[in-house]
Amino acid sequence: MGRYTEAVCRLCRREGMKLYLKGDKCYTEKCPVHKRPAPPGMHGVSRRKLSEFGVRLREKQKLRRIYGVYEAQFKTYFQRASKTKGVTGTRLLQMLEARLDNVVYRLGLAASRKEARQLVAHGHLAVNGGRVKAPSYQVRPGQRVTVADPADIPPRVKELAALPGRKPPSWLEFDPSRMEARVLALPAREEIDVPVQEQLIVEYYSR
Repeated sequence: MGRYTEAVCRLCRREGMKLYLKGDKCYTEKCPVHKRPAPPGMHGVSRRKLSEFGVRLREKQKLRRIYGVYEAQFKTYFQRASKTKGVTGTRLLQMLEARLDNVVYRLGLAASRKEARQLVAHGHLAVNGGRVKAPSYQVRPGQRVTVADPADIPPRVKELAALPGRKPPSWLEFDPSRMEARVLALPAREEIDVPVQEQLIVEYYSR
């Protein structure tokens, strides 16, 4: 699968809000959303009101970009979510949260999901003792996420793990001294802090 290699700050400006794709830079005044809040491109802000389709499309694009998922894969997630028991929108969010790269990000071992994806792809993480290189790997309750080689932990991971005040969400348990995490459960909707209205995404695909 291809990777988005253009400036990610353009994506935040297009959605009109911070998607926190750039790690530490997103928390500073250097963030382009502060400097140039208008959408990218020569035409700037459009005065035309979005149609109902446009509102649903923007919500879908926003969620897809937050998790760094391409359109075909995102649609597959939605199809799986629609076939499982429960609320489709919530199940979709749970599947995205259960991606291994997102779990690494939620644990605070990476400053962005893109950085977490790189850690996984380079083989630095293991699930239940087995090395996993697929960022889209779906973790399940009860599984343990650890570094693949305790003797070769990337300095960046050590630095982030040692930062005070970092606390993983309640559905994850993390022991920084052992660099070991455990998935306690899938997150409930109120534990997923992404600024989207998932019902609009369900309506987008149900049109």
